[in-house]
Amino acid sequence: MDLQQMEDLIVSTLEDSKARDIQVLDVAGLCSFTDRMVVATGTSTTHVKSTGNALAQAFKDAGEPPIGVEAGPEPDWVLVDLGGAVVHIMTESARAHYQLEKLWNIKPGEASEKSSANA
Repeated sequence: MDLQQMEDLIVSTLEDSKARDIQVLDVAGLCSFTDRMVVATGTSTTHVKSTGNALAQAFKDAGEPPIGVEAGPEPDWVLVDLGGAVVHIMTESARAHYQLEKLWNIKPGEASEKSSANA
């Protein structure tokens, strides 16, 4: 699966799971372990966990199982490592607290907001 196909499957799965504010960050020149960082918001810890599970399952079904999935029992943040992309699904409060877009020195307007409407 190439990077664009991976990105498309991530975004469509997140949208199908009703994740909000999906941001795809191109970090290829900023880090050595991935090319894309995807950040999305879930409405509750249950939603965050189920969205992470749905994403992991979508990649298993596509024959590309995740390298790893990290989450606690009632997570406010789930990380799905897909190799070429690392996906962070967070509650609104966790996302506001950690501000991952700032970590990568990318202003929110510079990130690529993805949805099927503008894909």
